[in-house]
Amino acid sequence: MTRSYSVDQMRDFANAADKRNDKSWLTSQEERKRLESEFHDKKHEEMEKAKADKAMDTYEAVYTNRKYYKAVRACSDYTNAWIERECKGQIVLDYCCGVGGTSIKAAKAGADLVIGIDISESSLKVAQKRAEAEGVADRILFILGDAENTGLPEGSVERTICSGVLHHLDLDHAGPELFRVTAPGGKVLSIEALDYNPAIKLYRMRTPDLRTEWEKAHILSLKDVRKMGEYFEVPDIRFWHITAIAAPHLPGFMLPVLNGLDRVLEKIPMVQRLAWMFTFEMRKPLTG
Repeated sequence: MTRSYSVDQMRDFANAADKRNDKSWLTSQEERKRLESEFHDKKHEEMEKAKADKAMDTYEAVYTNRKYYKAVRACSDYTNAWIERECKGQIVLDYCCGVGGTSIKAAKAGADLVIGIDISESSLKVAQKRAEAEGVADRILFILGDAENTGLPEGSVERTICSGVLHHLDLDHAGPELFRVTAPGGKVLSIEALDYNPAIKLYRMRTPDLRTEWEKAHILSLKDVRKMGEYFEVPDIRFWHITAIAAPHLPGFMLPVLNGLDRVLEKIPMVQRLAWMFTFEMRKPLTG
């Protein structure tokens, strides 16, 4: 695949797209985007204050769902392996990068350049500190911006990672924008929660403060994958964690048992829809 723009050119494009010096930019955005920015700015500011004050009640209030993410090792291993395999020598977009964990993984995997875009300036400050602490800040550019209108050039990104972010966005805008910036032959990996399991829906209803109103109303389903298929080829959909979500409430030795059971259940049509999470890889054709 012939690269459309050099790494230095992409650095220039990314810096030009960064909205941190445009004080009126956020106020000009539609309300759902302003609320998204405010929500995540507040969350990370509270988190930083909680760590500074050692206020564990605040820590638990802000990150009360973290314990469940211990149960997603299989999906995390798959995602990390994809990053290791696909990002070396590539120009990578970390789409809605948050505090930069995925950007750092891609840089450590040997990406030529990682561009992390997010609408939360507080998140980006944390991301920059983390990248510096990990020694990879020279290969990552974090920019403040709108993921539905990145400002990056057409066909410029070779790999994109969307880690739990598409449900924050309007896919009628995010889908075409992702397709536009992806280079021919480029790949996009999306990792998302799935909308069908009633127990997980109940958990979301009981933890309303962890999500914006838009986010709560737009958890992804297979209908959304079909929508993304209007732009991309979607050759690989995988389902993860049907029973393992119960692991935080069970003795530790049960997690491998549940993971083994899930490997069987995740292959059964319809039962797949009870998965907590799913991944799908999207590819932009080389031609057409």
